[in-house]
Amino acid sequence: MAVQINPSILSADFARLAEEAEAVEGADWLHVDVMDNHFVPNLTLGAPIVEALAKATDTPLDCHLMIEEPDRWAPAYVEAGAGSVTFHAEAAAAPVRLAREIRAKGARASMALKPATPVEQYEDLLPELDMLLIMTVEPGFGGQAFLDIMLPKIRRTRQLVAKHGLDLWVQVDGGVSAETIERCAEAGADVFVAGSAVYGAKDPAEAVRGLRGQAEAAHARTGWATGA
Repeated sequence: MAVQINPSILSADFARLAEEAEAVEGADWLHVDVMDNHFVPNLTLGAPIVEALAKATDTPLDCHLMIEEPDRWAPAYVEAGAGSVTFHAEAAAAPVRLAREIRAKGARASMALKPATPVEQYEDLLPELDMLLIMTVEPGFGGQAFLDIMLPKIRRTRQLVAKHGLDLWVQVDGGVSAETIERCAEAGADVFVAGSAVYGAKDPAEAVRGLRGQAEAAHARTGWATGA
């Protein structure tokens, strides 16, 4: 389990996206929140911005689609340059078919679960995915407080991954900061989306390094780093 830190550009300065992408040197991915004002009550970036951002940075893009009809729209984000595309289980009509289409187009396929959605009902789908995103806030807005009640869900997800011997990343998104990242890592997460904790820092790149160090230390304490 290698720790990955994915700064969320939802917390960046939208007028300087290319510069903000460079400001997080050392990040593993750039997390791009796509909202349609239907699935969630907010409107953000679309495929044209993803395409422009992909041309402006060498850091791969991790697109989180908080949209209705992802079966229809998700493939366009792969074509726009996303290296990983996440759709919501609650919105997808045919999640297995969609995951396979995303993979066939050359990107990593990921599925997100809102806080109230149990992971257990999707156990049989996990082999079709490259990553599972456990939302630790209600999707739709940045800057929300971390929901501690999601920690057991993260732990159960990691147990399911181990049970099936899968090479599946477990991502957390929402309220991830220096105060919460170690708890997430101890529960079994290995990919961490951080918005204001990175872009609200005086030195975003240093914030990325600090979060990575905390998560790696937590993995070492709990044995995740060695697969225990």
